[in-house]
Amino acid sequence: MIDQLGDDIILEKEPMRIISLVPSQTELLYDLGLGDRVIGITKFCIHPNEWFRSKERIGGTKDANIDKIAALKPDLIIGNKEENTKEDIEALRKIAPVYMSDIYDLEDSLEMIAQVSKLCNVEKRGVEMVDEIKSNFRTITPFTHKAKVAYLIWKDPFMGVGSNTFIDVILTDHMGMMNVLGNQERYPELDMENLPELDYVFLSTEPYPFKEKHFAEIQNYFPKAKLMLVDGEYFTWYGSRLINAPAYLKGLMREMRAEL
Repeated sequence: MIDQLGDDIILEKEPMRIISLVPSQTELLYDLGLGDRVIGITKFCIHPNEWFRSKERIGGTKDANIDKIAALKPDLIIGNKEENTKEDIEALRKIAPVYMSDIYDLEDSLEMIAQVSKLCNVEKRGVEMVDEIKSNFRTITPFTHKAKVAYLIWKDPFMGVGSNTFIDVILTDHMGMMNVLGNQERYPELDMENLPELDYVFLSTEPYPFKEKHFAEIQNYFPKAKLMLVDGEYFTWYGSRLINAPAYLKGLMREMRAEL
């Protein structure tokens, strides 16, 4: 199999000792029914809670403990280009085959789910999951009026979400909004005084834990905009959480439509 970075993944047998370096892909492995076969996860792999409490933790997404991983003797490691460092992945490839995802849109996510399920010999469940996600996303009716939105992910300094990101695709293609930061790449630092007029500001619960206590400060920059606290996991977790993401997004959109 060729992974999403174009590298050959060669397994001599069905993987029985799997390590996940990505929270959303850890949750995917759980929902694929691979509980006994996952032997290591990161400290950020908070879902499912039972794994977070019981599985061996092998460091973070950006600073994996290479020696600890080697000692666990994995036969498959699952990572992601954006989440993990190139240096870690190069070191881990000397220990075991490493499958790497590279996610920019829903199609990439569906391909990753199909590939991981095939690698782990649970292809039937993977196909069912992909079909369910496709079906659920078809139930979203995008806005037609292209409300202007900025999606904030960090504070001090303020940072937002630009183009060439999974979040931008969710905002624009699936919700039908206009991302005012779409003329900037990836995750730009923001000059809050000089952003265009907005209809909405989405404050994400991750990676920065925005809360309602931050509303007053941010509202000063955008007095006419509606501020909304949004669950970042439904905008960024590109594994099995996508099954329920459309229901969450439609709930947000109903709240927004009620105010039009």
